[in-house]
Amino acid sequence: MRSRLGLRLLAGGALLAVLLATGGPAPGQRYLSGIIWPEPAVVTPGDNGGPPSDAVVLFDGKNFDAWNGADGWKVDPDGGFTVKGVLKTKESFGDCQLHLEFASPKPAKGSGQGRGNNGVGLSNARYEIQVLDSFDNKTYPEGQCASVYNQKPPMVNASRKPGEWQTYDIIYTVPRFDAEGKLTKPGYVTVLHNGVVVQNHSEILGNTHYDKAAAYVKHPEKQPLVLMYHGDPVRFRNIWVREIKEPEGKPGGKKGPEGKE
Repeated sequence: MRSRLGLRLLAGGALLAVLLATGGPAPGQRYLSGIIWPEPAVVTPGDNGGPPSDAVVLFDGKNFDAWNGADGWKVDPDGGFTVKGVLKTKESFGDCQLHLEFASPKPAKGSGQGRGNNGVGLSNARYEIQVLDSFDNKTYPEGQCASVYNQKPPMVNASRKPGEWQTYDIIYTVPRFDAEGKLTKPGYVTVLHNGVVVQNHSEILGNTHYDKAAAYVKHPEKQPLVLMYHGDPVRFRNIWVREIKEPEGKPGGKKGPEGKE
């Protein structure tokens, strides 16, 4: 009776013979897909949550030049600011990576949705990622901090204490519509809250309403980003955004084992 090791060696040899007979890759050869990919652009990462070299800086503690709605506002000594109304970016964005930092009021006041309530509005505030003081503060799950508001709660509650700076990293894919306004692809969002994945490519079901069902309405691919305002003195700082685009490969390269047609 052959040993298991011997059977494995025989099976391996048989597989090699099949690969060679059918033109499959020899050991150590890379298989070529036939797709020609562009060389990835070089991007220098930022330090300590700072903007990468290809980012659009929306707020860096100096001024509100990138925003509409902040006339007369002042920057706090620590480089943050307290919202007093709705802010919209002057520039419009589509698929993007958005970074921001926020801090809920200290001392905490109110409870539930009445405590540190704000929101990050995507596509001109059609779709809201909730900002809320969810540290030791009960509310409905789909209204908690980092929820897709009134649609999907975060997987975990990663909130810090009131007054402490927190981070959002939001990767947003804009929904697509055809010429007649029919949805062809829903929107998606991935959210890291304080470095913790809390939304993982979550499907957006439509406009995030409080008092009616979610529903899509056709809109431009690129629209302003919004810092919403629900009456609470939430603070923000270090806001930047990167437009993202998937690389597009072109057919025409070699296909099969490397070095062969």
